[in-house]
Amino acid sequence: MKIAVIGSGSWGTALAQVLSDNHHDCLIYGRQKEQVKDINLHHQNSEYFGGVNLNPKLKAVNELSKVKDSQIIVLAIPSTAIRTMCLKLNRIITKPVLIVNVAKGFDPKTHERLSEVITKSFSKNKLSGVVALLGPSHAEEVVVRMLTTIDAVSTNQKAAKIVQKLFSNDYFRVYYLTDMIGAEIATGVKNIMALASGIAYGLGLGDNARAGLMTRGLAEMTRYGEALGGKPLTFLGLCGVGDLIVTCTSEHSRNFTAGKMIGQCDSAKTFWETNKHTVEGVKASQIVYEEAKKRGIEMPITEVIYKILYLDAKPSECITGLMKRSLKAE
Repeated sequence: MKIAVIGSGSWGTALAQVLSDNHHDCLIYGRQKEQVKDINLHHQNSEYFGGVNLNPKLKAVNELSKVKDSQIIVLAIPSTAIRTMCLKLNRIITKPVLIVNVAKGFDPKTHERLSEVITKSFSKNKLSGVVALLGPSHAEEVVVRMLTTIDAVSTNQKAAKIVQKLFSNDYFRVYYLTDMIGAEIATGVKNIMALASGIAYGLGLGDNARAGLMTRGLAEMTRYGEALGGKPLTFLGLCGVGDLIVTCTSEHSRNFTAGKMIGQCDSAKTFWETNKHTVEGVKASQIVYEEAKKRGIEMPITEVIYKILYLDAKPSECITGLMKRSLKAE
């Protein structure tokens, strides 16, 4: 099957290798010419995975037009770029494609879930389905073929099963799920909780505090997701508690490491001045805070992260504020 992966970053490269390992004809599109050259000539993506040899069958291109005949297109780009890229793809593809999105977050302008953005960006006759590939999965582990479990999520069960079969192998196990609302909300909101976990770690708080934070963060994610139409059980699965755990505890997580820096500085100022990476939880905290406030949904952890990032609140004082909230039943 002819598959294109849009994005030559860490996750796009790792997933493209999974597909190549599964004997699919996979092509990576990347904007950085040096990355494309590195993949094609040296079978490496040294910018992200120094010393890791990729499947030699994997190829990369700089020209977007070369993916136009693909049967499946995997979007491995930041959430902020999804709409623009989909509009470009809609103009060049010649037949219906199945879109697989692996980004976690929300549209920065409309606050829509990414599957909604994708569906609206393609002409109906050019889109055969939309699937999200989501769950606890660090590219750094997938690229060296460490065991990983993940969900293929779609309201179209047939499309979800196609993606499940495409990616599954002896180190990458894919389940299918039909609750797109719950899965997209869970994997978007957990990035906010990972920022909070990193801040707690950076402040020197212990395991007790972070365990409590993740547990209450899960409750917060579920409450928000249910209010928007997600199913409660989704938040107890791979897209919920699974992704929450890995993102809140791992140094591979950009959200956790960004939060750790903020906690160590007891301020978001240095982060804003020095960060050069996509940290999805930063924008998500603003979006979810605004949407929750509009709907009257209680989101205390999200509110604190929003204030730290956008109102220059001091993390140590915010933690104290969370602890002094009115007592209630769990």
